Amino acid sequence: MSNPVISAVKGVLASAQLLVGTFVLFFGLMVPVALVKLLVPLKPVRKVADVLLNFIAETWIENNNLWVRWANRKPWHLPDASHLSRKGWYLVSCNHQSWADILVLQRVFNRRIPMLKFFIKHELIYVPILGLAWWALDFPFMRRKGGASVAQDLAVARKACEKFRVIPTSVISFLEGTRYTKDKHDKQKSPYQHLLRPKTGGIAMALETLGDQFDALLDVTIVYPKGVPEFHHLLLGQVDDVIVTFREVPIPKSLQMPEDSTASAYRAELQAWMGEMWARKDAEISALLAKHR
Repeated sequence: MSNPVISAVKGVLASAQLLVGTFVLFFGLMVPVALVKLLVPLKPVRKVADVLLNFIAETWIENNNLWVRWANRKPWHLPDASHLSRKGWYLVSCNHQSWADILVLQRVFNRRIPMLKFFIKHELIYVPILGLAWWALDFPFMRRKGGASVAQDLAVARKACEKFRVIPTSVISFLEGTRYTKDKHDKQKSPYQHLLRPKTGGIAMALETLGDQFDALLDVTIVYPKGVPEFHHLLLGQVDDVIVTFREVPIPKSLQMPEDSTASAYRAELQAWMGEMWARKDAEISALLAKHR
C-alpha cells in the first residue's frame, strides 16, 4: 500500500508540472498559433502553423509523459514502437477501460507515429479553448445523424480527412465505444470475458474515408494487473504496473474504402473481422493477467 504522505507530495508536484506545462504550451503557445491559423486562411501560413501546432502538442504530451514516469516509479511493461514510422498512416484500435488509457497510449506512441487523432462530435467544436485547439490540430469533427443524412455525414467526413491523404496521420478508434465496466459487460451479455462487444460505426467511418491510405491497423491491448486506474491515480503515483502490447494487422482489401459502409454485407464482414481480433485480444488479456498477478 502506498504511503499517503508520499502520494500527496507526488500528486502536488505532478499536478504542478501538468498545470504549468498546460498553461505554457497549450494556452500560451498553441492558442495564439491556432488563432493565426483561423484568422489568416492562407496556405503558406497554415502550413507553418500546422508544423508548429503539432510540435507544441507533442511537446505537451512529452511533458505529461515526464510527470507520469516520475510519479509512477515502478517499471511498466511497454512495447518497443521505435520501428514504426512518423511518416506512416495508422489506424489504431485499443480496448478501453479508463481515461488513463489515453496517457498510456501517448506514452507508447508519442513521436514514434503521427500524433493520435480522434473523430470528435461536431458539437464539441464549441467547447471554449479546447474546440479551437482540436480544430487547429485537424481533429475531424463529425456529424453522425444516421438515417437519410448518412451520405451527407460521409461527405463531411471525407472533406475533413482530405488533408490526411498528404499529411501522415494516426486515427484512433475505441471499438467498444465506451469504457469497460462489469455492469456494461453484463447488460450487453458480451461473449468476451474482458471486453465489451465491438461496434462497427467508428472504424467503418475511418475506413470509408481513409481505408486505402492506412499502412496497417495497430491492434493495441492495455492491461492493468493491479486494477484499472483513473487519472488521479496517475497523479498520485499509484499505478504500479501497466502492460501494453500491440501488433500490426494488415487491413483486408475488401474492407478498404467501401462504397457504402452501411451496407449489411459490408457490416457483417467488418464485424466478423473485428470479432476475430476481439477473441484473440480477450485470450491475450486472460494470459497476461494470469502471468502478472
